[in-house]
Amino acid sequence: MIDKSYEETVVSFLCLQWKNHFHWSIVDSYNAKAVKCHHKFQGTSPKAMEGIPGSMGWPIIGESLSFLSDFSSPSGIFSFMNKRQQRYGKVFKSFVLVRYTVFMTGREASKILLSGKDGMVSLNLFYTGQQVLGPNSLLQTDGEAHKRLRRLIAEPLSIDGLKKYFHFINTQAIETLDQWTGKRVLVLEEASSFTLKVIGNMIMSLEPSGEEQERFRANFKIISSSFASMPFKIPGTAFHRGIKARDSMYAMIDSIIAKRRNGEVIQQDFLESLIIKHSKGTNTIDKEDNKLTDQQMKDNILTLLVAGHDTTTAALTWLVKFLGENPAVLEQLREEHLQIQGNRKDGTNLTWSEVNNMPYTNKVISETLRRATILPWYSRKAAQDFEIDGYNIKKGWSINLDVVSIHHDPETFPDPEKFDPSRFDLSGIWQWTTNVPRNEPG
Repeated sequence: MIDKSYEETVVSFLCLQWKNHFHWSIVDSYNAKAVKCHHKFQGTSPKAMEGIPGSMGWPIIGESLSFLSDFSSPSGIFSFMNKRQQRYGKVFKSFVLVRYTVFMTGREASKILLSGKDGMVSLNLFYTGQQVLGPNSLLQTDGEAHKRLRRLIAEPLSIDGLKKYFHFINTQAIETLDQWTGKRVLVLEEASSFTLKVIGNMIMSLEPSGEEQERFRANFKIISSSFASMPFKIPGTAFHRGIKARDSMYAMIDSIIAKRRNGEVIQQDFLESLIIKHSKGTNTIDKEDNKLTDQQMKDNILTLLVAGHDTTTAALTWLVKFLGENPAVLEQLREEHLQIQGNRKDGTNLTWSEVNNMPYTNKVISETLRRATILPWYSRKAAQDFEIDGYNIKKGWSINLDVVSIHHDPETFPDPEKFDPSRFDLSGIWQWTTNVPRNEPG
């Protein structure tokens, strides 16, 4: 049987991570994967960027091939960034995936791009994300429309909402890891399956096994893979397959909504709360402006599915890898969980209060997120002119924050390639990168 500390760490990871980040970091899971095709940007042209060091690459394709090649390599986007930072510095320009863009890194850049200080930047969803997620996604709106939509879908994503699924998450973690005993497993595939079961159940009460779950997973994998594809809607391409899978997913959700409204099925989940709250004829004192259409519900359910799956799957995979490579860390983690188990009454399982009292587990999770950098970059759009590191950034420019270089900066994180949870013994070491107020959902 798999060490129980693994099981409880997985459960703790999901609960702590989703509690702290899931409902306000939605947009960033797309920025790490998506592609945008936008032929004209306000104020963006090679000539306008002459003052920024860098290269626009080959005609038409720019540096897209290098970008995609490095993105798919073991070192990921860090390889693309690092080579150019060594040549040009912390700020450089490029032309990737049909977009003129400026890449930047460092403390000053992170504060500007993550906080949205003084309205200097806005969200910048890529073209494939726009097309797959639909026009009503939370990520497609801004200003008052964005605030309204966020308010209407945020309530079921509260801490109390997460607590309702705690037992289900715990049960699935135990069942999943118990099946690993004596087997050679593909951790990424197992983590993806586990995460989809949890999120599918939380959002629309999908059973963890069966034909409906298999259809859901098959469509979801195609949708997810389409974000990292060239934006050509031609039959046979990944992007085209993603759109088709999205339509199949929406047909599935339509069927579930119809059964719920007809009274055939009643569930206590995210979808049910939206249907009850936003059905016509209910809460008549509310204005229609406070209700979502079915299309708005579907677009944002898909938004939450993708956001909840991709980053969590990657993080769980890295967590297992780092624990396997660092037996001393695993042993200290085991000691913490054995102590927690020793304080329980016989036969009781992990509790919510225990999840919130795991200091070393928290450090292991933080170090996993730092070392792996699940979201390697954040994409924004300049909402006004501003200056950074001596370079003038113009309104309308696409700007991207390189997070990997920040997480591997030896001045902030000594010996950055070492997996060392104890580095978080120092209070505040993480404050300027993870606790910067973000101009995002939630």
